[in-house]
Amino acid sequence: MRQSIHPAYGPVVFRDRAANYAFLTRSTMTSEKTVEWEDGNTYPVVDVEISNVSHPFYTGTARVLDTAGRVERFERRYEKKG
Repeated sequence: MRQSIHPAYGPVVFRDRAANYAFLTRSTMTSEKTVEWEDGNTYPVVDVEISNVSHPFYTGTARVLDTAGRVERFERRYEKKG
């Protein structure tokens, strides 16, 4: 591999502000903001809008649409006259 062309890869805290949830992982993302983590070290923090803790698909609060009713209504509305 060529040297000095890859971004720095290190520990970063991702924080979901909507769910008040944060996790420490490794990433190439950086941030000017920092946070003191549970282990006493300071890491850069990246705020995200949504994560697996707050996303409706993962939490089970996703709404199921009545697609069959919509299709039938569409067909009734635009059925061929003839």
